[in-house]
Parts: sequence; structure tokens; C-alpha cells
Amino acid sequence: MNDIVTNGVPLINGRTYDWGMVKASIGGVPTENCSAINYSDNQEVEAVYAGGRYPVGYGKGRIEPSGSITLLMEDVVALQGAAPGGRLQDIAPFDIVVSYLHPTTSKVTTDVLQGCVFKENKRNWNEGDTSQAVELPLMIGRIQWGTTR
Repeated sequence: MNDIVTNGVPLINGRTYDWGMVKASIGGVPTENCSAINYSDNQEVEAVYAGGRYPVGYGKGRIEPSGSITLLMEDVVALQGAAPGGRLQDIAPFDIVVSYLHPTTSKVTTDVLQGCVFKENKRNWNEGDTSQAVELPLMIGRIQWGTTR
């Protein structure tokens, strides 16, 4: 199974993907203050029945992308400064580009989250905090998965 995943290329010293290999940009501007990003798309898939008791096929429905990005407060404040009325939700749709380096081949894979809009702006302050990370839920129009170069 491991040969299938790595296409027969052995891992060098067991090196795998890690957070240090991930870079993100918001609306074309690279951010060093992104501490997490998650995204997925879910598609409705339904069995189609005709004669007999078992499905004869399936049909596909809507694709629903979703995700969030976690930024340090410094980037959130900068984004708010550029937002109409200071509301992140009023920023025009933008793309988020996420690139990650393969640990052994040095090929870069890029996912593009297209037509993103912030759904929420929030804060969560706690005694003893030494930094402020803000998780911002996203409405994502479409995810372009895995262009490798």
C-alpha cells in the first residue's frame, strides 16, 4: 500500500507533509500569520432505484464547499482596516491560495478556494493569552483541488 501512495518513491528519512510546508495567501497577499486553515467539499450522492431491490446507479447533487481560516489578530486588524465599515463580512469575494511542498520531490501542490466570503467576525479573549488567534468561518464558492507543478 505504501508504494501505491508514494508511487514507489521512498520517503527520505521518513519525512512527511507538515505545517511548515504550507503557505497561504488571501486575495493574492501572502500571510505569515495563518495558524490553521481547513476546507472541504461535500456532494450529495443518492442511489437510484428501478427494477429490483438494489440500486441501478446513482445521481449526484449539489457540491457544498465549506471551511475556515485561523489568523493571528494582527492580520484580522489589517483586514478590518481594509473592509468597508470595518466588517469582514462586507469584503468583496476573494480567493485563498493554499500551496504545500511535497517533502521528498519538492513539487508544489496548490488548492484554490474561490469566491470566499467571511461569514463571521469574532474574538475570544482569555486570561493568560500570549497571542490572539481568530478562527474565521468561510463561505467558499468552489474549491479547485490539487494543481501540481
